[in-house]
Amino acid sequence: MQLAEHSCIIVERQLIYSADLHRYVTVDFYLPKNVVDPSALSLLLINDGQDLSKMPFDTLLNGLMESGQMKPVLCVGVHAGRDRKMEYGTAKVLDFQGRGARAAAYERFVLNKLLPHVHSFYCIESFSTKAIAGFSLGGLSAIDSAWSHPDVFRIAGVFSGSLWWRIRDLEDGYVEETDRIMHQQVRKGKHHKGLRFYFTTGSLDETSDRNHNGIIDSIDDTLSLIGELKEKGYTDKDICYVNYEDGRHDVATWGRAFPHFLLWAFGK
Repeated sequence: MQLAEHSCIIVERQLIYSADLHRYVTVDFYLPKNVVDPSALSLLLINDGQDLSKMPFDTLLNGLMESGQMKPVLCVGVHAGRDRKMEYGTAKVLDFQGRGARAAAYERFVLNKLLPHVHSFYCIESFSTKAIAGFSLGGLSAIDSAWSHPDVFRIAGVFSGSLWWRIRDLEDGYVEETDRIMHQQVRKGKHHKGLRFYFTTGSLDETSDRNHNGIIDSIDDTLSLIGELKEKGYTDKDICYVNYEDGRHDVATWGRAFPHFLLWAFGK
């Protein structure tokens, strides 16, 4: 079903059945027009695709393509299900409340169903690069997928990511250095050449300050994860971090940040 048409993109919606998730997944495809060289086309998967229309993503994407600032990118907005807190998260490790129990199933849907569908339905043999991005818990899911599958995804975009995701509650002996799941996965992992990371936070994301160091957790967890990545050998050439002083944990802020991410990842 076609949702919109602009000068440089067409927006289509499909329902794709996932045997792993036992449901139909709503997926919006933002298709660039008049691609002269298909081998130059990149792919961007976006978790929480239901929020893109609120930005509105199609307008900002079309504007960047129309101005010639971006390389051609096929963007895919994957709508979250009702069980979002179970389907997003880290695929290998549950949080302390057992959330993320279906994150592995969601990852299988992306890798084994959605990506093959994109290739076959749109007759695209390969992409110049593949990226994955998301907001809040969807951002955590995005970097988890990229870190676990660097052979598939080369770029992770994390907007106000739920990087606090932890194996132990604060009142249950929580240890900052070991209990944040994504930080621990990076610490135990290895450097993957060519993998790139984009992070944004907002100074008004929240008010929580777990360790009472005067920095809200959203920023603290992001900076700590960037520190872990640098310990693995990633540099400022591989990592971009932007904080918005007036940024909040909302779609309006993420929509404001998205053009910068797109130009950083796919700019000419």
